[in-house]
Amino acid sequence: MRFSFFSLFFESPFVKLKNHANKVKECAWMFKRAVNCYVEQDCEEFDELTEEVAKLESQADELKRNLRNHLPRGIFMPVDKFVFLDCLREQDHVLDDVEEALYWLSFKPMGGIPEELVGDFLDLIDSVIPSIEKIPDMWVQAILYFRSATEENRNNLKSIVRQIYQAEKEADHLEHELKKKAFALLKDPVEIYHVVRVVEIIGDICDHAQNASDRMRTMIAR
Repeated sequence: MRFSFFSLFFESPFVKLKNHANKVKECAWMFKRAVNCYVEQDCEEFDELTEEVAKLESQADELKRNLRNHLPRGIFMPVDKFVFLDCLREQDHVLDDVEEALYWLSFKPMGGIPEELVGDFLDLIDSVIPSIEKIPDMWVQAILYFRSATEENRNNLKSIVRQIYQAEKEADHLEHELKKKAFALLKDPVEIYHVVRVVEIIGDICDHAQNASDRMRTMIAR
């Protein structure tokens, strides 16, 4: 069979991409904790957690470069190589935006999210976390599928893709409502811009997770 034969050659790139996804997942707890620290104002871990996320981003970049530089050449891959690399790029952007969101929060003192928006802001964070955490699960199922190509593996993989899609839709709705609320309740233009920009970056996290899952959908399309 095509998949069992090529799995002899192509296990390494897929496993490496899963390892990169694990780095992305590691940032989820740090991201949520750092945001809670920022909102609570009396937490001393924000800078430390932000630095840890930056270290994870650097480690993920190294994995990304290694994967790009060591893809098999001159041999047909079981998936389109460009779609594979595009999935890696979107996955990498998830971590980039987590880091960027924390940096934008750091531009204002702790407590920079207005009190009347804190609840909605934390709801947005909670909606984003599942899309980050599902990315490694997607690759676990993908590796199983590309080895055996069973319908069960394919259905499991499609289920994770749908879960990421649903998480993105929920986050997109919360992002839209939070921006509307910011414009309705806040008066200071600088404060409005800061909140809206942070919210947009956080929304982008889910967008990139969904984009990665869309590339996976393309890889397994029949």
